[in-house]
Amino acid sequence: MTGKVYLIGCGPGAPDLLTLRAVNILKKVDVVLYDRLIDPQILEYAENAEKIDVGKELGEAYKQDEINQLLYSKAKDGKSVARLKNGDPMIFARG
Repeated sequence: MTGKVYLIGCGPGAPDLLTLRAVNILKKVDVVLYDRLIDPQILEYAENAEKIDVGKELGEAYKQDEINQLLYSKAKDGKSVARLKNGDPMIFARG
């Protein structure tokens, strides 16, 4: 069974500015990948999901290729995965 990957833009970062679709997806996914710019209150919508901090800070940070592989492998295992990014991930980021 193949899972699904969602790229969710969190806009300017305020939890009350997420779209209803984003909130509904977060409530049902199995895994959430996020970084330090994501407000912790946003993660509360995904209360039952495995949460993976893939922050790109100095020190222990995931490389983009590692993040991509993690998204792929979790989905290949049949899980639904959300990648949270501030702003619009299709314009300002690489997912």
